[in-house]
Amino acid sequence: MFTRASSLKSHERTHTGEKPYQCNYCKKMFAETGTLRIHERTHTGEKPYQCNYCDKKFARAASLKSHEIRHTVEKPYQCNYCGITFTQASSMKIHVRTHTGEKPYQCNYCDKEFSQAPSLKSHERIHTGVKPFQCNHCDKKFAQAPNLKSHERTHTGEKPYQCSYCDKKFSQASSLKRHERTHTGEKPYQCNYCDKKFARAVYHTGSVEKHENTHAGETYKCNYCDKKYYPR
Repeated sequence: MFTRASSLKSHERTHTGEKPYQCNYCKKMFAETGTLRIHERTHTGEKPYQCNYCDKKFARAASLKSHEIRHTVEKPYQCNYCGITFTQASSMKIHVRTHTGEKPYQCNYCDKEFSQAPSLKSHERIHTGVKPFQCNHCDKKFAQAPNLKSHERTHTGEKPYQCSYCDKKFSQASSLKRHERTHTGEKPYQCNYCDKKFARAVYHTGSVEKHENTHAGETYKCNYCDKKYYPR
């Protein structure tokens, strides 16, 4: 029960799925004006909430509140390996596993082990085929929340990743990283058969994968005997 009719109406949308508020920058719909307003800041870059202890700004009040805790809350639990402190013993215990390599959570379907329970749960969906995250714009479902978020940008046109060197924006962090190599000249992928390096790994004319195909038919002689080998 609710004290206000508007609160009741807003609540009932969680049952009906009604989303009457549309983003002014993309086609995404929302059930509440507050959620719409927060979303639109991903387009405008507006960050109206500033930390009272440092210069950081945030698009959401909840993000600001979470951040300010770092300034104000006592952190009595300290890691014996690196000195980082935590507000809760459980958080420190999870962190310590990054140093010890401990992985107490084992998959029920294979031999893989994990340091955190959520990581195990996420992994097991590979075996079960469970896809709990459904797109708000089509019938596609995903096993991982980040994959859903990335997919939904194909509908909304949202491009939150901006190049550090020019005005180009991208919907995925991986696309931004590839693009920035056109500015930096970085070529992290080296051919297995010669000294040539490439900015892309696969699926592109200028990728190391495409280049390595040009070595087909060539043979390589061992440095210590007369044996010759073909590329893998």
